[in-house]
Amino acid sequence: MPDDTRRTIPAEATMSAEATNTRAWHIYGRRQLARSYTPPVPARLGWTPWEGIGPGAEVLGEITGRRVLDIGSGAGHHAVHLAQAHGAVVTGIELSPTQHERAVSAHADVPDVEFVQADVTEYLAETEPFDAAYAIGSLAFIDPHRSLPALRDGLRPGAPLILSLLHTDLHGRGPSTEVSPREQTILLRDDPPLPTQMWVLAPQLWEDLLTEYGFRVEAVDLFPHPDENVMVIQQLLRARRLPDRPVQAR
Repeated sequence: MPDDTRRTIPAEATMSAEATNTRAWHIYGRRQLARSYTPPVPARLGWTPWEGIGPGAEVLGEITGRRVLDIGSGAGHHAVHLAQAHGAVVTGIELSPTQHERAVSAHADVPDVEFVQADVTEYLAETEPFDAAYAIGSLAFIDPHRSLPALRDGLRPGAPLILSLLHTDLHGRGPSTEVSPREQTILLRDDPPLPTQMWVLAPQLWEDLLTEYGFRVEAVDLFPHPDENVMVIQQLLRARRLPDRPVQAR
């Protein structure tokens, strides 16, 4: 594993970055609640912000009747789609109280969907392992040295983990080659941009981290914006939780 992936970010810096993100998503959710905006349940699961770009729910494998974790579930529309269209039993985990409120207010009565407001690492330490997990744009707001070991423990051996992550931003700035957060922004209509701290990492760096924490990366795809004049590129990373290593008798 390259040395730069072992670079240690001080705990206070990580906490500060995640606190910035918690505040940003709280404000974002509050603004959307004020607008009474609920995104429609999609006809197809999408991994990029652009309709029709990339694969759909098939990358999760067979999920009918399986327990699936939606990490950073936001308004809950993706979780509802997987339950209604694919027969999954979905838990949407969301740290932001206002984002969680959006999901519950719109979808509280949907069968086989549960919304939980909690830190994902703390939640996974107390629940039964899931059969699959995914994050659409959300895992980059959490220190991977904190999220990935929790996900390994929170998934069954062989379970898929599908991550949609920013690769290149609006300004054409590509991913980092060291495991540290950097400033990005959340844009929402005419509101002031919300500063965040994101772990925007190169695909190889994500693969190194996932390998370190007990996953096997099976594929990485890059999806540029459909308008060639827009520089944003999204990466889709497909990994699988490795089996537990047998304990050797001494």
